[in-house]
Amino acid sequence: MMANNTNKRLDDVVAQAKKYQNEREQSYRGRALKLYPWVCGRCSREFTNQNLRELTVHHRDHDHDNNPSNGSNWELLCLYCHDNEHSRYIEQVRYGNTKTASNKSIATHNPFSALNDLLKK
Repeated sequence: MMANNTNKRLDDVVAQAKKYQNEREQSYRGRALKLYPWVCGRCSREFTNQNLRELTVHHRDHDHDNNPSNGSNWELLCLYCHDNEHSRYIEQVRYGNTKTASNKSIATHNPFSALNDLLKK
């Protein structure tokens, strides 16, 4: 009896969270679609009413609660570019910025250092 009560409360909490997320997404998605042209901000793919469900709203700062009314934290991305953007962000968080020189190891061995002497022989 106690487990059923706990499961019911847990189900209610999960259902409420999903409802809130859906309402929040519909709110900023609707506003973003009114503000911006229906074009992916990365690959420039154009969208119509028939395929509009494939156009997503990306939060530039990755904070889904940061939804300014002017849309300055949003950009419209297709499903593929949106997935790629989040993958790149996760890699950057996990591994840091791999493009900096400080992460590169410097080679110290020169396999051709004695080549000039060998050519003289």
